[in-house]
Amino acid sequence: MSSNPQNLSGNEIRNLFLDFYAQRGHQILPSASLVPEDPTVLLTIAGMLPFKPIFLGQRTPEFKRATTSQKCIRTNDIENVGRTKRHQTFFEMLGNFSFGDYFKEQAIAWGWELCTKVLGLSPQNLVVSVFEEDDEAFAIWRDQIGFPAARIKRLGADDNFWVSGPTGPCGPCSEIYYDFHPEKGDDHIDLEDDSRFIEFYNLVFMQYNRDASGSLTPLQNQNIDTGMGLERIAQILQKVPNNYETDLIFPIIQTAAQIAGIDYHQSDEKTKISLKVIGDHVRAVVHMIADEIRASNVGRGYVLRRLIRRVVRHGRLIGITGEFTTQVAETAIALSESAYPNLRRRETAIKAELQREEANFLRTLERGEKLLDEIIATVKQQGKTQISGESAFTLYDTYGFPLELTQEVAEEYNLTVDEAAFNAEMQKQVERAKAAHETIDLTVQGSLDKLAEHIHATEFIGYTQAATTAKVEVLLVGGVSQEAAEAGTEVQIVLNQTPFYAESGGQIGDRGYISGDGILVRVEDVKKESDFFVHFGRIERGTLRVGDRITAQIDTACRRRAQANHTATHLLQAALKKIVDDTISQAGSLVSFDRLRFDFNCPRGLTTEEVQQVEEQVNNWIAEAHSAKIEVLPLAEAKARGAVAMFGEKYGDEVRVIDFPAVSMELCGGTHVSNTAEIGVFKIISEAGVASGVRRIEAVSGPAVLDYLNIRDKVVKDLSDRFKVKPEEVPDRITSLQTELRNSQKQLEALKSQLAIAKSDSLLQTSEIVGESKIIVAQLEDVDAESLKSAAERLLQKIGNGAVVLGSVPEEGKVSIVAAFSPEVNKKGLQAGKFVGAIAKICGGGGGGRPNLAQAGGKDAAKLPAALEQARNDLRSALS
Repeated sequence: MSSNPQNLSGNEIRNLFLDFYAQRGHQILPSASLVPEDPTVLLTIAGMLPFKPIFLGQRTPEFKRATTSQKCIRTNDIENVGRTKRHQTFFEMLGNFSFGDYFKEQAIAWGWELCTKVLGLSPQNLVVSVFEEDDEAFAIWRDQIGFPAARIKRLGADDNFWVSGPTGPCGPCSEIYYDFHPEKGDDHIDLEDDSRFIEFYNLVFMQYNRDASGSLTPLQNQNIDTGMGLERIAQILQKVPNNYETDLIFPIIQTAAQIAGIDYHQSDEKTKISLKVIGDHVRAVVHMIADEIRASNVGRGYVLRRLIRRVVRHGRLIGITGEFTTQVAETAIALSESAYPNLRRRETAIKAELQREEANFLRTLERGEKLLDEIIATVKQQGKTQISGESAFTLYDTYGFPLELTQEVAEEYNLTVDEAAFNAEMQKQVERAKAAHETIDLTVQGSLDKLAEHIHATEFIGYTQAATTAKVEVLLVGGVSQEAAEAGTEVQIVLNQTPFYAESGGQIGDRGYISGDGILVRVEDVKKESDFFVHFGRIERGTLRVGDRITAQIDTACRRRAQANHTATHLLQAALKKIVDDTISQAGSLVSFDRLRFDFNCPRGLTTEEVQQVEEQVNNWIAEAHSAKIEVLPLAEAKARGAVAMFGEKYGDEVRVIDFPAVSMELCGGTHVSNTAEIGVFKIISEAGVASGVRRIEAVSGPAVLDYLNIRDKVVKDLSDRFKVKPEEVPDRITSLQTELRNSQKQLEALKSQLAIAKSDSLLQTSEIVGESKIIVAQLEDVDAESLKSAAERLLQKIGNGAVVLGSVPEEGKVSIVAAFSPEVNKKGLQAGKFVGAIAKICGGGGGGRPNLAQAGGKDAAKLPAALEQARNDLRSALS
């Protein structure tokens, strides 16, 4: 079988590969979904992943031989997409597989035949690698294939030994490389040189099993797993300089360029990178959406959203101002529909998802880019090289700007982002999301389990009654069943019936009293354990016994507050859906006596105007006095009527529906007001993010609003007295004080910088001539990082051709190091960023920056002298 390799399209290459192996007894199987069956993997990242259960012995194969073209996505090197010749997020992996059938000899022979006879690659352009200990594979290539030994390279386990994990199937592999410059000869072949070599076909020989001790034993059934990157072989055969200019991707790039009104080949490198990013990412997102992945802020949905947003942003960078993703998506669909018909079938869904995400992100970009521009300008003006974590978090929290996007934009301005501080801000949000939650003692559950067969489930009558007579069925002290308990004892009580609401659905348990003949128990909390309501309290007087007839009375004032807050959460959700986004859904809630908290799924922070509108809408509904309609309905009927259910919540066959007609209808077991007017008033206290894609509103209603306003009023009066101004003048006075403080800080920073420069000028006479350059390496005492940088820049300006490395310990446990190199030093291969990063490691730190100027930090001040001495020696060695 032979073929003319010239002008082969990507589709033709794919078909040639599959047909070649089909003619050799392999079953052609369709590509698996990008959503893998393997729960340990987010997306399908390799051609062999769908066969992993077979290789691990967990599934019996239907066929002994198979061949596929598997769509894959990897985002671990996303920052390299468009910048290198071959990094992509989406790629197709052509593969042939043997499950206990043929092995090395046949796999190598067919691989060679495919490459040289079918694809027409010249043997002179090929180089092969084998695992350094795999003499068998080396011999097959040399003796049976007749391949020159000089072009067979033995490599270590990192390159040529495949493992499925710490234990399990594994084995050596052999890789086939294309040599773009065979005229350079066989001496000193370096397969890491990607300007000369590209690996395009990997043959994995799964022949061992590795046990926990690391020992290898031969597998009973040896397997073959191969992978040929379609885009890579297309680059080779189509003779284009990179994967992006193959016919698999370039038409998408041309569509984007046409929309932008530019020509790819006439564009500068920065524009080409953006076009390549668009070309690659659009392929990825159309296949992801076709496989029913929806954009979100978690898991693979977040990967999709991130890729779409990168497409949109790079579109903006090349001058596209309007929506364009559906147009480039159409090109991507047309390119791949013959191999993946599902793309055309899902065309409507693909374009709708892209249009929705693009429109949302364009609004986010418009707001966030303005703030980011201001932040970058401020950082530059201050002479700094890093955006603070607090600023990055504000962009994320308020404008939905992902950290990766902020980092990407910052890099374009030679800035970094303080990722550690950003993560610290995120952690604070996570901690705020963890509400204090007292759980029932396991011993209580154990005791109830033992008693369950002797008592009936607690009957709850609290929807209609605030008090009732009841019988003490169970009395626990410290979780242990007791017949009686005296005054002063902490107890848990189970009654046959109760008006007390047990904590559920976000609403806390009622408070109140249990009383009887000479008995008084203060109930502080109620929790539901299985079908029993457990009343947690303290006996104030008397002796309580099992079997006593008592009166259970809830605290009606607390109940009214809880009812008002619970109904207010329903109105709040309805207002959010109406004003912000009708797809908003509840992610959690807390309804207590003094406040309410509502968590909801939303990819961005609310604007001040939106918060105000939501608050006004809730108060309008309160003022309109909507009456509640409460029914118990079959679940299907309730959903058919449009009742809102909480995602992930389990419901029985019958559900309780709380309906305020024309306002809100939800499935809920909590207690509520009978009319919205009973709430009185509603006030939002705060709105913030608590996790990725989850926002939180905290609010108060009813009497709690007066408590809240009284506290605020007291604070304002206190500030007014301290500043000796009228209450309405307090904001202006604070602004004035902030301005004065900023000015003082600027003056202090200027003085510090001047002091550092004064100290550094004395170092000029210590400069050392090395070769044609001068070097200054020294430690300045008590100088902060910014002042140290100013001093280094000034010294470099004075010595001209040279290098300056300065260190300081501005505070205990903190080391600052700065390197400033002249262009002449850069030309000798020294870059300030790499240099100072290596030196800082001696002090237990790191850092980096531009080739001419860089900063680093460390923790071990005692090692700063040694680090500076190392810097001096390295400079002498490099410049002499």
